[in-house]
Amino acid sequence: MSQLKGACIIGQSGGPTSVINASAYGAIKTALESDCITKVLGARHGIKGVLDDDLIDMGKEDPKELEMMKFTPSSALGSCRYKLKDPDEDDTDYKRILEIFKKYDVRYFFYNGGNDSMDTCNKISKFMLKNGYECRVMGIPKTIDNDLAGTDHCPGFASAAKYIATSVMEVYCDAHVYDTGMITIIECMGRHAGWLTAAAALAGVKGCGPDLIYLPEVDFDLDDFTKKVKDIYEQNKNCIVAVSEGIHDKDGTFIAEYANKNMAKDSFGHAQLGGLAAFLANHVKQATGAKVRGIELSLLQRCAAHCASQTDIDESFMAGKAAVENAVNGVTDKMVGFEREMVDGKYTCKIKLFDLSIVANTEKKVPRQWINNEGDGITDGFIDYALPLIQGQTKMTVEDGLPRFVHLKKVKAEA
Repeated sequence: MSQLKGACIIGQSGGPTSVINASAYGAIKTALESDCITKVLGARHGIKGVLDDDLIDMGKEDPKELEMMKFTPSSALGSCRYKLKDPDEDDTDYKRILEIFKKYDVRYFFYNGGNDSMDTCNKISKFMLKNGYECRVMGIPKTIDNDLAGTDHCPGFASAAKYIATSVMEVYCDAHVYDTGMITIIECMGRHAGWLTAAAALAGVKGCGPDLIYLPEVDFDLDDFTKKVKDIYEQNKNCIVAVSEGIHDKDGTFIAEYANKNMAKDSFGHAQLGGLAAFLANHVKQATGAKVRGIELSLLQRCAAHCASQTDIDESFMAGKAAVENAVNGVTDKMVGFEREMVDGKYTCKIKLFDLSIVANTEKKVPRQWINNEGDGITDGFIDYALPLIQGQTKMTVEDGLPRFVHLKKVKAEA
């Protein structure tokens, strides 16, 4: 295929992670070093930055400063939750995107995000193809939820999993301090897929794991849960439970909705979950009379860069790098994913590409065989899957006892 010369745009979308910037840096650094990419532009706040012509020139940034992105949490370019409409119903946004692409001679588009972001990539790719504008579009995955189809795991999951496992171990130590008993309910993120909550089981590898773990892959029975907690507490004078925010009853109603019937919705129509730990803690307190704490890990799960897995950082950078390298070599309409291999008994990770049409809006669940028969615990299959991913300590720079994060100049791009 003939070489395609032109500028590229890199954007970030959806909920951030502690390593999403490592992926962006992998793409930015590789694009800046490419002979056929004439200019590297960053879209501020994802696709909204393209629509608003709010682009920054990444070539104006100091290379040493850019390197700090590998160890900076959240989205350095800014994120958004903006859903593009079906172009057959309303192509206004797409025409505007094409207008911006032509203005800056953009021939490469890299979008770093989760399920909805891959849907955005897929729609833009198909629209450009339909309108005869040559532009190579690649999705760079990120999601702590680990629910993108195809790929063995997602950038961001391992670091969040490591944080959750570490936090559970620390809570376990704290909860066992006194000679009086306590029940602790720990709420983890995970709307429809319980990968993050399952990570609490990793704490059990070191003998500090929860007594019960509940994922949204299995229907939740409040009465059965209450009985189990009561029995464990009466026997051990202590009980720790990890629950996914998205656990639901047999009718599909979120348990969090038991306490809040009128949950707010985001721009994608998703219920904004939260408050589950507090609800369950209050319920258990009334049932047992015990001292009960409800802990909602909330945003800490996705921004704890100080606890990031170096394996996750390295693989995230590799994903961004591979997206650019494949696009330059003629590949388009794909998402970069991971394929696991065991070589001489050791974990290795390889790049594998997936069609955007397969990945977009498809959720990967925790396999049922990795959840015990009772639906309240995790099997060794998950431990074997997740443990290699959380290896390695972050190499972030520390100044004055505090982490050194990236500081971008964000010089506005010129056509």
